[in-house]
Amino acid sequence: MRGQGLHLHLDPVGGAAGDMFIAAMLHAFPDLAERAMADVAAVLPAEVGYAELSEHVASGITSRRFELVLTAPDAGRRHGAETTYRAMRNLLENAALSEGTAEAACAILHRIAEAEAQVHDIPIDRVHFHEIADWDALMDVTAAGSICAALAGATVSLAPLPLGGGLVETAHGKLPVPAPATALILQGYDWHDDGVPGERVTPTGAAILAHLTGGSPIASRPPGRLRCTGSGAGMRVMKGLPNILRVSVFDTATAGIAQDSLVQFACDIDDMTGEELGAAVDRLREMEGVVDLMMFSGQGKKSRPVTRLELLVQPQEAEAVAARVFDLTSTLGLRRSLVDRLILPRESDDSGPLRRKRARRPGGHETIKVESDDLAEAETLHARRSRARAAEV
Repeated sequence: MRGQGLHLHLDPVGGAAGDMFIAAMLHAFPDLAERAMADVAAVLPAEVGYAELSEHVASGITSRRFELVLTAPDAGRRHGAETTYRAMRNLLENAALSEGTAEAACAILHRIAEAEAQVHDIPIDRVHFHEIADWDALMDVTAAGSICAALAGATVSLAPLPLGGGLVETAHGKLPVPAPATALILQGYDWHDDGVPGERVTPTGAAILAHLTGGSPIASRPPGRLRCTGSGAGMRVMKGLPNILRVSVFDTATAGIAQDSLVQFACDIDDMTGEELGAAVDRLREMEGVVDLMMFSGQGKKSRPVTRLELLVQPQEAEAVAARVFDLTSTLGLRRSLVDRLILPRESDDSGPLRRKRARRPGGHETIKVESDDLAEAETLHARRSRARAAEV
């Protein structure tokens, strides 16, 4: 994964919007611009316009600006059925996008739709996007999804968000800032009031931040070497404050050891049968983002036999995995914590008859381990070990 060994710290100095995030990331990772632009072109009709990444100076700070250049003044508007969540999701799923882009973009879009559905008390498939229905918003979701997919494996932390204030004009009339959908998406996150009014965090920006952090405000910053920074400028000019979102990129790999953070879930279950637990665990292990799952036997309250489930999960998938645990088991609560992990660089080797995993140790030597599934046909333990030794030379 390209993002393995990287930590991204996002600081919404002026605020957070889709275009600001994309501009900041492409400033820090200019080699991703070609991928992101190609993905945008795959969903953006030529007659509407094109995406442009330009240099900008915000309050004396060199930054980048990402925007849609229209072929005509009204070309960016979308209407009717094409503004529904289902229609926009189908457009992303059927476009010729880079690997992982559609999945990440749809996940971001889903967070917005889910919040809008809850705010307006309607089914999610009946959600009509108003403020984010135009082509520039779809462009932002697509480009953000492309960047998130390209940097899969990176860990993310987030500075407190600017609260803003006042009212914002929407299709539903004037709404308080932060907009209800934005506040719902980022519920539980840290905010601060810097005295600057207005909408500082948009629903699209909120959904991107929630996707990157797995819907969890818990985020540690592992030690690392600062590699670079990138700044994405918003359209608004603020007096005495740079309207930028800044990303600081850290290398967390030290002496060949990478670092990242995982969410750990744990619960104790004493009222499910072995068959029920086995079925639940098999399904949980298949979920994207589940790094490891362990079961431990013990004795709980009232001297009952109890099984403890412990899961290690990628932060960006933590919310979905937690919901699935509640669906598949009888537990009424999950303990949640953030754990730091040290990782040796490794790679898969499929060159021989048995698949192998190679790992580089800090001392410089290499270790090789055969994939256990490839030894399943061995008739005896001796045969299994003999095959493994022969392949691990």
